[in-house]
Amino acid sequence: MRVTGRLTLGTMTVYTVLALFSFACMLPILLTLMVSITEEDSIIRNGYSLFPENFSLDGYRTIFVNWGLILRGYAVSITVTVVGSLLALIITALAAYPMSNPNVKYRNAIALYFFITILFQGGLVPWYLMNIKLGLTNNIFALIVPTLMFSAFNMFLVKNFMESLPGALRESAYIDGANDMRIAFQIYMPLCMPVLATISLFYALNYWNDWYNAIMLVDNKELYPMQYILFQLRSNIQMLEMLPTGANSGYTLPAESTKMATVILTIGPIVFLYPYLQRYFVKGLIVGSVKG
Repeated sequence: MRVTGRLTLGTMTVYTVLALFSFACMLPILLTLMVSITEEDSIIRNGYSLFPENFSLDGYRTIFVNWGLILRGYAVSITVTVVGSLLALIITALAAYPMSNPNVKYRNAIALYFFITILFQGGLVPWYLMNIKLGLTNNIFALIVPTLMFSAFNMFLVKNFMESLPGALRESAYIDGANDMRIAFQIYMPLCMPVLATISLFYALNYWNDWYNAIMLVDNKELYPMQYILFQLRSNIQMLEMLPTGANSGYTLPAESTKMATVILTIGPIVFLYPYLQRYFVKGLIVGSVKG
């Protein structure tokens, strides 16, 4: 009975500590939400507060003045994120599989080639000229393909995970007459689901938060992603704030509340996506980074 009592007390202590830690992690998001629905004058007067003095939705109204543009930006961002992440995931997995196969000649030299891309980059001008030559301007591919060149770091995570799997799986499949493509898709990919889910979250975050490709390669407003639209909105508000006093007829622009509202709108989809990948996330990182 005493052992059971100690375990129960210990479990309750762990739950309490985890609850407090979770609340501390949620506090910045909660503060951001509260500031986004606070009147601008109250923010200027009292600073950021968890308890708004005056409730206001001016920040969200400013964003959704042109709600059609916002919805179209969401559609573009979701399309780019889903398609780009899926393609990048497939390319990364197919590149990692031969790197983990001991029967592939010169696989270490090829892995070194990928590793060099982590240390050195071509630069902005070659990157831009290459995209122009490939016709990646003012189309949806301009938002997908430049980021589609997968991260070598993610490839090494998948490679290390595959190397942790028993080599007898591949050998027995060879004996049964399976080729490498079938082994990769029907045996290794299902077993690598933890690390694949982990890097898919990395790719999704990268695509969702990307606005650089839009500012460099896209002039068509119908192809602007959500992040770039909100970036333009914040820039316009900052420009209006720099106008001489009285130019805004005494109206206080909701700069801070709009800034926080953009954060809430942009993190929403990722916050809802993460719980579905959470069980794979830690396992994929640990197993993929231990062996190598």
